[in-house]
Amino acid sequence: MSKKLSGKVAVVTGASKGIGASIALHLAAEGAAVVVNYSSSKEGADRVVAEITGSGGRAVAVQANLAKETDIRRLFAEAKKAFGQIDILVNNAGIYEFAPLGDVTPEHFHKMFDLNVLGLILASQEAVKHFGPAGGSIVNISSVAATGAPPTASVYSATKAAVDAVTRSLAKELGPRNIRVNAINPGMVETEGFHAAGIAESDWRKLIEAQTPLGRIGQPRDIGPAAVFLASDDAGWITGETLHIAGGFR
Repeated sequence: MSKKLSGKVAVVTGASKGIGASIALHLAAEGAAVVVNYSSSKEGADRVVAEITGSGGRAVAVQANLAKETDIRRLFAEAKKAFGQIDILVNNAGIYEFAPLGDVTPEHFHKMFDLNVLGLILASQEAVKHFGPAGGSIVNISSVAATGAPPTASVYSATKAAVDAVTRSLAKELGPRNIRVNAINPGMVETEGFHAAGIAESDWRKLIEAQTPLGRIGQPRDIGPAAVFLASDDAGWITGETLHIAGGFR
């Protein structure tokens, strides 16, 4: 049985750990060659590549800071050089920082918007240049924060609401070229960043779990299969959508 993404090449940004790593592994398991992008964690990216190649898949790690336009161009040039084509882009690179209104600064704002929104737009712009005549698929990793907008997350929530709007707009703009654009909006997911931020043992986690119909927070493996679906021909008539994966949390 042929795999869903055989012959396809995917670029996954921010794929050295967490949700990005899971998506890269799931795409590779379905036959895609994967460009594992990382900003600082070379060790993590190399680990993901080793897992993919160890299972008979194809992958390379490429360093690029998605907040820098020159890095974005180089990422796609290296992807093309490695695999000869690009069919799928997963815009996963992003950061989250929470700050009450009184602590919001221009630096806080630009740090998140430059990566979460501008970086995503510029990566999409570059990917579209490389997509072939058959089109392609862009999957943006948004967040339930886009609509849930928790306190102290005014700027982060704004970046993700922007991602949802960009997703809908680009879907309309790129549809005639058979390029589909969709977003995945995860709820709270247990990642390295989640632990580093001290959320793992927090009352906030307990509160979210109590409000989640399925009674638990997410794991990176909960997100990967949805990215495969949206990237594949199974989702051939789906574009401009936001898929909430949050255990029913709203």
